[in-house]
Amino acid sequence: MSRAKLSILAVATLVALAGCAKKPPKQLPPPPPSSSNPSDNNGMGNGSGNGVGSGVIPGSRADFIAQAGSDTIHFATDSYDVDSESRGILSAQAKWLVAHPGVQATIEGHCDERGTREYNLALGERRANSAKNFLVSAGVPASRLSVISYGKERPVAEGSDESAWAQNRRAVTVVPQ
Repeated sequence: MSRAKLSILAVATLVALAGCAKKPPKQLPPPPPSSSNPSDNNGMGNGSGNGVGSGVIPGSRADFIAQAGSDTIHFATDSYDVDSESRGILSAQAKWLVAHPGVQATIEGHCDERGTREYNLALGERRANSAKNFLVSAGVPASRLSVISYGKERPVAEGSDESAWAQNRRAVTVVPQ
C-alpha cells in the first residue's frame, strides 16, 4: 500500500473513532445519600428500622450502627467482664440481630499494647466470647456469630497512655456492609 493510501486510511479511522466518543449526559444524577453519619436518619429514629428516606439500607452495617448505637464495647484493664454500659450496647445489638435473622456477625476481640502477643490474643478471644455469650443469652443464635481475636495487632488509637489503651480494649461486632 502506498503512503498516501495509509495516511487516508489512518485519517478515516480517526474520524470514525471520533464520532463514537461518548458525550456527557445533559444532567448528572444526584450523588448517593451520605451514610457517614449514622445518627442522621432524617427523623426516622423511632426504632422502625425501615430506612425509608434515610439513605440507610435496612439490614446494612450503617443500619446496624444507627439502630444499635454502637458496634463497640470497652473493657477494663486485664478484664473481659461486660459492664453495665456495655450490656446496654449489646442489648441494642441483640435486638437488631434478632430483627435481621439473615445477618451473620463476627465479634472481634482487641487489647491494648501492653502484655505479650500470646496473652493479648487469649484476652482478646475471651473479650469476643463474652460479647458473643451476652448476645446469645439475649436471643441471637450462636450459629450466626463467630469470634476472632486480634490481640494488640489492630489498635484504633495510637499512643502509650491510658486514653489510647482504654480505646483499644474493646470488642467490635462486625456485620457485612
